[in-house]
Amino acid sequence: MLRTYLPAIVFLLLGGLLGAVFSLANTFLHKPQHNRSKDDPYECGLPSEIKRGFRFGISFYLIAMLFILFDIEVIFMYPIAVELRAFGTFALSETIVFIVLLGIAFLYVWRRGAFEWR
Repeated sequence: MLRTYLPAIVFLLLGGLLGAVFSLANTFLHKPQHNRSKDDPYECGLPSEIKRGFRFGISFYLIAMLFILFDIEVIFMYPIAVELRAFGTFALSETIVFIVLLGIAFLYVWRRGAFEWR
């Protein structure tokens, strides 16, 4: 049983070891050079004008929630797509209902203007 997992375990150990070596090398070899221009926030090629108490608009959160929604949709769709024959026609019909409901939600959000950045 261990033989089947041995390559994955070795791969994870080597990856962790390499990450630790690079982190330690950065800690010991790096000479911190702090100045005002390096410590200022920088975004999109321009200095940031955002203050500490800045609040994002609701459209930012709507787009983030939509991204999560459709990302989760893909996660749920993948196992069904891989093993559709094993699940049968019931799973296919439920998947179609799921996609139709997500499509209706997508159209609703689109019509409400969630994709228009203000």
